[in-house]
Amino acid sequence: MNTRLRPVLAALAASLLTGAAHADITVGVSLPLTGPASGLGIPTRNGINLWPETIGGEKLRLVVLDDASDTTQSARNGRRLITEDKVDVIVGSTATPASVALADIAAEGQTVQISTSPVELPEGKGGWTFRVAQSTPLMAGAVVDHMKKQGVKTYAYLGYSDAYGETWLKAFTDLAGKAGLKPVATERFARADTSVTAQALKIVSARPDAILIGASGSGSAMPHKALVERGYKGKIYQTHGAASRDLIRIGGKDVEGAFVVAGLAVMPEALPENHPSKKVATDFVQRYEKQFGAGTRNQFAAHGYDAHLLLQAAVPEALKKGKPGTPEFRAALKEALEAGKPITITQGVVRYSPKDHFGLEENARVMLSVDKGDWKLAEDK
Repeated sequence: MNTRLRPVLAALAASLLTGAAHADITVGVSLPLTGPASGLGIPTRNGINLWPETIGGEKLRLVVLDDASDTTQSARNGRRLITEDKVDVIVGSTATPASVALADIAAEGQTVQISTSPVELPEGKGGWTFRVAQSTPLMAGAVVDHMKKQGVKTYAYLGYSDAYGETWLKAFTDLAGKAGLKPVATERFARADTSVTAQALKIVSARPDAILIGASGSGSAMPHKALVERGYKGKIYQTHGAASRDLIRIGGKDVEGAFVVAGLAVMPEALPENHPSKKVATDFVQRYEKQFGAGTRNQFAAHGYDAHLLLQAAVPEALKKGKPGTPEFRAALKEALEAGKPITITQGVVRYSPKDHFGLEENARVMLSVDKGDWKLAEDK
């Protein structure tokens, strides 16, 4: 070999090895940035804006797509992210039906999905889906407990006629029945509906002690107002999907006194100093509101932010077994998340396992009420 070529070849080999060792981690993001669920997707995207540029020493590359609050588009996005963009992980969707569609694609492509909604999946279907949102039964349990302490005996349910609404109805009905609460009316409405007058009249006429609204974002205010305008004077509860300023902004005086079960990042100031999420949630809120304005914090922005905290924990372990862009790396990410290592996020401490891809416990929830146009901790009695 020509001795003059040896330094050149050595430099080329070093360059190739360096490039192989430092491949970008590609994260595909599919969110409802337009459509009925955009009030959830936009703050989730804003939370992702606070991510660092690198994780585990590797540069992040984000591919962000709009699912337009549509399940078909969500599935199409998932296929593109896996087949064309060759992503290592998918984040989304914040709309539950769209997240269900993504879960099927993620499983087919053996790619980790970090769902920013509390999507419930049939057994055997969610092996690659991990949630940063609290499970519906976890949050429904808080609502049932609070109702019991408030002396509630009968209740009605008014919720979305989709996966989010039906999941809440099932979880709440099961837990409420065990607690001795009696249902007196159940009504549904579509996310795109602009009126629930008929449903509200039926529920008000049933005279329940309390009503649970199974809706999210700005869509949670309309049914609440309808019930109050039809003369309902009892207690009204909202799910964690309603834990944003949209409820207060659109609902106005009609949502005063509402009870809202929420994640910790909505009001981290109320957490005890020894709570494991106190610091990370407070830091997130301060950074978020510095960029997006005072009072803009919400559940969905926190979910977007929390997704990177999962990656911070899993990526260093996955890099020991594979390079970004390979099946080995994707499988190692899944394995690292399922290892059971406690991961502190803004909403609590996550401990995933092969059988539990929710991982959050009771200290990941709080009951709030609306008081003079702001949040406050709800009283039990």
